[in-house]
Amino acid sequence: MIKNVLFLFLLIWPVVQAKGQSYQKTENGIQTVIQSTIVKIEFYSTATVRIMKIPKGPAVDKTSLSVIQTPGRTALHVKERNDIIRICSKRIHVSLDRQTGKIGFFDAKGNPLLNEKENGTTFSQREDAGLQTYCVSQAFSLDKDEAIYGLGQQQQGKMVQRNVKLNMVQGNTDDYIPFFLSVKGYGLFWDNYSPTLFEDSPGGTSFKSDVGDCVDYYFMYGGNADGVIARMRDLTGGVPMFPLWTYGYWQSRERYKSQDELLGVVRKYRELGVPLDGIIQDWQYWGNNYLWNAMEFLNPEFYDPQKMVNDVHDLHAHIIISIWNSFGPHTKPYQELDKIEALLDFKTWPESGSEKWPPRLDYPSGVRVYDAYNPQARDIYWKHLNQGIFSLGMDGWWMDSSEPDHLSFKPSDLDNQTWLGSFRKVRNAFPLMTVGGLSQHQRAADSVKRVFILTRSAFAGQQRYGANTWSGDVVSSWETLKNQISAGLNFSLCGIPHWNSDIGGFFLWNFKKKLADADYRELYARWIQFGAFCPMMRSHGTDAPREIYQFGKKGDAVYDAIEKYINLRYRLLPYIYSISWDVTANHSTMMRALVMDFSGDPEALDINDQYMFGKSLLVCPVTRPMYSRMDIRGGDTLRVEDYSQIGNSEIYLPKGTGWIDFWTGEKVGGGQRIRKETPVDIMPLYVKAGSILPLGPNVQYATEKKWDSLEIRIYPGADGEFVLYEDELDNYNYEKGFYSTIPFRWDDGKKELTVGGRTGSFPGMLDQRAFQVVVVSPDHGTGVEAAERFVKSVRYNGAEKKVVFR
Repeated sequence: MIKNVLFLFLLIWPVVQAKGQSYQKTENGIQTVIQSTIVKIEFYSTATVRIMKIPKGPAVDKTSLSVIQTPGRTALHVKERNDIIRICSKRIHVSLDRQTGKIGFFDAKGNPLLNEKENGTTFSQREDAGLQTYCVSQAFSLDKDEAIYGLGQQQQGKMVQRNVKLNMVQGNTDDYIPFFLSVKGYGLFWDNYSPTLFEDSPGGTSFKSDVGDCVDYYFMYGGNADGVIARMRDLTGGVPMFPLWTYGYWQSRERYKSQDELLGVVRKYRELGVPLDGIIQDWQYWGNNYLWNAMEFLNPEFYDPQKMVNDVHDLHAHIIISIWNSFGPHTKPYQELDKIEALLDFKTWPESGSEKWPPRLDYPSGVRVYDAYNPQARDIYWKHLNQGIFSLGMDGWWMDSSEPDHLSFKPSDLDNQTWLGSFRKVRNAFPLMTVGGLSQHQRAADSVKRVFILTRSAFAGQQRYGANTWSGDVVSSWETLKNQISAGLNFSLCGIPHWNSDIGGFFLWNFKKKLADADYRELYARWIQFGAFCPMMRSHGTDAPREIYQFGKKGDAVYDAIEKYINLRYRLLPYIYSISWDVTANHSTMMRALVMDFSGDPEALDINDQYMFGKSLLVCPVTRPMYSRMDIRGGDTLRVEDYSQIGNSEIYLPKGTGWIDFWTGEKVGGGQRIRKETPVDIMPLYVKAGSILPLGPNVQYATEKKWDSLEIRIYPGADGEFVLYEDELDNYNYEKGFYSTIPFRWDDGKKELTVGGRTGSFPGMLDQRAFQVVVVSPDHGTGVEAAERFVKSVRYNGAEKKVVFR
């Protein structure tokens, strides 16, 4: 009976305005006019609602660049009383004040979540490249102590984004996404692509955009951070699986100057027995600056690019290559784009045609950014990339300057016309359009190789395109290392889970002695420890090479620390690949700010230098120097290594759970600050009680050995579960159901592990395997290796098995 009534309600919902009503019902909400402004409230689901406010005038038909979800039929109840219209779904209630236009949002129990400020909507008429439009803004009232997160990636080291003022224009090291997530369990996405000012102060919280035909934003309720991110991905797109090899170790530098030099690096890693999965070729393989981004190997030092790619593959490694969003005037793409007027006219990198430094501006390069908003231009981009590079078997892309570089800025530069209107109108969505164009073209051309794009900028929705964003050309320092942590966490809290940084920092301006400076070598070791627990582990930079052998040899403290964490990364691959599946299948997040798992712990909410990697590992990077001192040698002052005393770090263990030291097996209670000794090869790493951690074999590259004898570590102290995910590792067959999952459940009271029945299958799946099960204790062995006497070997053929520890 209830279902029939609900069905009838949905049938009669889209009706015209009834007598006595001040609003009109629409298919998924309501529409009304308040003070010469059309207000539309449209539900996309029971937990997500779109708010549009349109000045009376010409009709506005806006198609979002970020949002791909369409409104779903949602059971709604509307009532009006004392000039307040209330629209309710089963998850959220929305109120609209007919007198002031103020909108409020509440949970299903009527608890307030967010309110607009009274008279908080403004439209200021302006001209944009000859057209009349508006500067639009909306102000909100947040609770005084309400923590919010997100807004993209900034370098200021703040975790909670209160009392900030952000001029949101995409830059080299700042990526702006007009989305924030509240500790109260809601999120807000301001769907505007023009330069935007976000401001939070005691007087209110607001977005103000340079160009907009209307105010357009989405409110979503998830109950907690994971729920909000799930709603954001429902709205703007899910996350595809990355290939397993992208989670291995990556080596790069600015730049390898020949194919022989690049191949020599891969061979050296194999000779040393240090794992490596990827090598990256940076710019100028195309030749001079007039040939910028030619998408061909025109530099004679790259004399046989097909052989180079084949040789990398024969060494069981992968290669990705630098591509840009601009072209030199002598290139074929430039000439073809110029014919369709798809090149923008402002200064970009490089400004000079000469490669000398400083740049000779009397020899302008003529390099121009392409119109990524133009579908025909994106076709041309892919045509040349496919013909010149992808056809060689290139494994992925390093899409640099995707913000793009905008030098010697003039306001009139934003008057440039793109396919979608003025550059000003769509400025911040440039990375979404160019990354999306590349991703969609490759996906259409090849279903065997998963799309992998390393890129420097991002906008809302970019997670759907197989892209990993890095934090730009940061200047190396201890402060910069610390700031990367909150930058990556806030970026991830915008729903885009794949992020990384240049391990060691890009520029070494603060280290005049470069790698000879012991302070820098220590910083590099600490940065690589942090990098081992990011979605991509990638060393890169200029001013000095960063390969492991540049830091000494086996037996040297820094060399050994680097090697230790590269090896640890590879042992963790079964865990990492499984949590990447959790991201794809369940909208989870890899780098997890503490608010995601400990929102009820006030002490955890504003910690900017710790995070969870997956739902099991508490990562506490060391972000201050401990092991160098000044010395005078030969009249020269420099920093030298000094390990005479062991340093320590203070860390906070969130409350509500027990913790186990990964390195010692020691159990520690939550809700307290402790000090942990941190030799140069130890970064504090704690495992949440109840965790089940799969560890893989020692390998030289990700797919060297089958996972036929995984170590399964149980961290007791609570019940726990984990799902091991496996597939073919690098194609899209998983989307057709070709994958398997194996659930593990730990009953802490019974001391019993249940290895559940396997679900699913895929070509090449292991029918028979063994699991080496360890219940961790201070006696089990330290760090990565477990003492054999504490291991129970379990044969597994896909059927459920139970293992009891007494």
